[in-house]
Amino acid sequence: MKLYPAIDILGGNAVRLVKGDFDAKTVYEEDPLAAARGWTRAGAQRLHVVDLDGARGGAPVNLEHLRRIAHELGVPVQFGGGLRSARAVADALAAGAQRVILGTAAFTDPDLLLRVLDAHGPSRVLVSVDVRGGHVSTAGWTQTTELSTSAVLERLHASGVRNLVYTNVDRDGMLEGPDLQEVAEIAAAVQGTVLYSGGIGALADLEGLAGLEQPSLHGVIVGKALYEGRFTVAEARTALGD
Repeated sequence: MKLYPAIDILGGNAVRLVKGDFDAKTVYEEDPLAAARGWTRAGAQRLHVVDLDGARGGAPVNLEHLRRIAHELGVPVQFGGGLRSARAVADALAAGAQRVILGTAAFTDPDLLLRVLDAHGPSRVLVSVDVRGGHVSTAGWTQTTELSTSAVLERLHASGVRNLVYTNVDRDGMLEGPDLQEVAEIAAAVQGTVLYSGGIGALADLEGLAGLEQPSLHGVIVGKALYEGRFTVAEARTALGD
């Protein structure tokens, strides 16, 4: 399994939220490039970058930060947040993203999802399934739909999506660990690959996820635990077998 250190950008800073609450943020670096540089120097092989301003506003705001990170550091970067048009997706890829992450648009604009998959191929497109209280959240986690997780997975698979990011929003930023049974059930239902995110707080959490031995569980996105020094990048990679 692969480690993806997370860099969430809000107001030009690298931050972390608690349960997706924009009013409960902690600024860890004033410059997102500094955060990204720190993770790569510590041994990170890839990065997960989210434009929180874009996610909330509906269009990318922080593409220049993406460009700086991708071009200076030379590691694969997956990028999401506000990608709700074909142009926004193309702009993110042009700015240096190896893969783009669609969230809201994947559920509100199925035609766009199909166009993006056709234009760039399923290997460069991930869909973010963000779940709060058993239902999918959109618009930067500010809105909760009536869509159940199982119904969403079926719809996405039928559309040709093969790569997912699954986030338990209720656990995000809490450092209390994942629900391993939930993750196992999601991974078993995925026809392709899935990255897990939400609540990682200790090396034991990563070891627990690796111990599920689910072939579709491709990696883990970790934010707050790394920023707060709960473990190092090297320790995380060892725990995951990265």
